[in-house]
Amino acid sequence: MSESLSGAVVEPPTTLRAVAAVPLREDLCRLIEQLEPRVTVIRDHALTAPMRGPADWSGDPAFHRTAQQQEAFDRMIDSADALFGIPDVDPAALARTVAANPRLRWVMTTAAGGGAQVRAAGLDRTALDRIVFTTSAGVHGGPLAEFAVFGVFAGAKNLPRLIGDQSEKTWPDRWEMRQVDELTVLVVGLGGIGAECARRFHALGARVWGTTRSGEPVDGVDRLIPLSDLESAVAEADAVVVTLPGTDQTHHLIDERIFAAAKPGLILASVGRGTVIDETALLSALDDGTVAFAAMDVFEVEPLPQESPLWSHPNVLVSPHTAALSSREEERIARRFADDATRLLDSRPLRAVVDTVEFY
Repeated sequence: MSESLSGAVVEPPTTLRAVAAVPLREDLCRLIEQLEPRVTVIRDHALTAPMRGPADWSGDPAFHRTAQQQEAFDRMIDSADALFGIPDVDPAALARTVAANPRLRWVMTTAAGGGAQVRAAGLDRTALDRIVFTTSAGVHGGPLAEFAVFGVFAGAKNLPRLIGDQSEKTWPDRWEMRQVDELTVLVVGLGGIGAECARRFHALGARVWGTTRSGEPVDGVDRLIPLSDLESAVAEADAVVVTLPGTDQTHHLIDERIFAAAKPGLILASVGRGTVIDETALLSALDDGTVAFAAMDVFEVEPLPQESPLWSHPNVLVSPHTAALSSREEERIARRFADDATRLLDSRPLRAVVDTVEFY
């Protein structure tokens, strides 16, 4: 049992009416119901945009509903106790159904950074307190950690030089590459993604440091760094992996001051949110050699503007925010939803709950 805001005892529900607010394959709807039989997944595949590829939750932009279909879609969404996804991945649609549906009690966003979408909905404090918002944070940890490892290896082995010599058919004198097992890798943010990064770098023999708010130990991390000590930690690091979410507190956390503290030859991998890194400061650090190589999967503005110097910088690898994409992502998120549904029905804490003050 739990208490309502008024203090009255509230019996937990025995079943959950969950509506698929984004495209979700029929086999995955059935999987959720098999994993948690107390859940009924309400879906109408004719009312959601078809996916163009794996985990394309927004669906084909050419898809349009008739007025009658939109009415049916809204009616379906407004009948939910819980939503799988933000309707059409549109914060305005989320705001509409929150206002229309007082029974809605849980929304799981399909994005790891779904807190930003919740924030964009502009919900009032009453709504934010009434509904639990969760994200898929952690589901993407493995693929993003692999990209981070790839980025650090690419920097350690000087991938730009290898590609340049190959394109020019140049066979230079032998030169020494850096060894990952001799590096100190600083993981900025030890959440689900950061913990996966730490585990992999530790397995490769690197010395792993990580920033933390809680101070809780993390497997594979040799030294925990308070975020307030980031500047001094960067000064000793050979590689920095940024995994933080995009919030007001993390905006441009990696800025000119942080790069000024780094020793020359730093390798940078960015797999969190692009707003954490000041790209103007990064470009200056790349140009003066402070940053030897940057592997970037996320950017301040996406798609990356054509005029951005990052496109053509010889020591930057641009990945179009695709490192997390996996053909198994949809199943992983469906399984997460089923598990959290069980937690909700059993009055246990859900995973990856959005902080509705900082929205991460």
